[in-house]
Amino acid sequence: MVKAIVGGNWGDEGKGKITDMFAGDADVVIRYQGGANAGHTIINHYGKFALHLLPSGVFNTHTVNIIANGVALNIPSLIKEIKHVRDGGVPAPNLLISDRCQIVMPYHILLDQYEEERLSDRQFGSTKSGIAPFYSDKYAKIGFQVSELYDETYLRDKLEQVLTVKNLLFKHLYNKPELSVDELFAQMIEWRNAIDPYVTDTVEYLQKALAEGKKILLEGQLGALKDPDFGIYPMTTSSSTLAGYGAVGAGIPPYEIKEIVVVTKAYSSAVGAGAFVSEIFGDEAHEMRQRGGDAGEYGATTGRPRRMGWFDCVATRYGCQVQGATAVAFTAIDCLSYLDEIPVCVGYEIDGVVTQAFPATTKLHRAKPVLKTLKGWKVPIRGITEFDKLPQEAQDYVLFIEKELGFPIKYVSNGPRREEIIYR
Repeated sequence: MVKAIVGGNWGDEGKGKITDMFAGDADVVIRYQGGANAGHTIINHYGKFALHLLPSGVFNTHTVNIIANGVALNIPSLIKEIKHVRDGGVPAPNLLISDRCQIVMPYHILLDQYEEERLSDRQFGSTKSGIAPFYSDKYAKIGFQVSELYDETYLRDKLEQVLTVKNLLFKHLYNKPELSVDELFAQMIEWRNAIDPYVTDTVEYLQKALAEGKKILLEGQLGALKDPDFGIYPMTTSSSTLAGYGAVGAGIPPYEIKEIVVVTKAYSSAVGAGAFVSEIFGDEAHEMRQRGGDAGEYGATTGRPRRMGWFDCVATRYGCQVQGATAVAFTAIDCLSYLDEIPVCVGYEIDGVVTQAFPATTKLHRAKPVLKTLKGWKVPIRGITEFDKLPQEAQDYVLFIEKELGFPIKYVSNGPRREEIIYR
């Protein structure tokens, strides 16, 4: 059986904790899209870790962890990350890398940085991890698959052809130094040697795992509103963030995905530019940011302060719809315990008309939040693991949002640790 854990919003919903929780019972955990441009923060008995490429099952010795074909594989980042978890006392990860996975090249990262510089105040708020240039090359069919590292003659010839074009851009568009074919080729051979123990045909492996009835977990990066088709385009990521893409990005039949747990936070946050209707500012945002999560609301990869806002029922309902939610995990409710009253965005006013439908970006920029205020509970609730033991106001908050979403909230996360969870 396959279960997917995905985000309902802009990313940063607390998926790391939920994925870690389910990974303890999984035979296989798969990263199927995105790259090292976003991360999951996980707190367990080993300590606190920010994972970017490694699947969240690496803390379980019985779990096979797969970096599948849909991932943007930054090999130096992966090597560094493996060392990071090993240095934290975690056993060597049981890791497989798809031979069809494609590689983030140094020029992808440079192009990302140079293009953001060129765009200046019109930039996309990229993490400058090379993700957009990587996926551009993948679909332009000039990317490098891991399998190509094993044919050196072919690899060298292709690298020369690709670098001819990239160096023209560096020299004439960006006025930057050109890259050496010799140096980059040698680097790619070093990468191949570093990841060789993990490389395999993961499609064949997963077909066997499905036939044997293994429990498989798909681990999504970012959230529905960062999807290039259904999100706040163009301020999105460059790979699909939807559970449905798990079938493509992992190489499994779509009908095998039986459960889709959509994760959303009890308030809203976002990193990067783009429409954010329920956003708050100033001291109000700063206090929420400081109280959020285990160490404040700052990006796990970039360290950038997240933009803050009230819970957005319109955006989250839409996120659950496009993800195909079978259940919702509601995280970080404990972080709201300081508030006397808690506004919730229940509609958008666009050109004088109130709607509960999430619009395309051109209309979204004109939307103003319609807020409903709920009563706060004003007492610490972290660690409570039974729903009826929560203050009535906290129960009412969850039940109100569940009704607005129209999807069942089956999990309420009440703190950053794996065991701080309420099952409904």
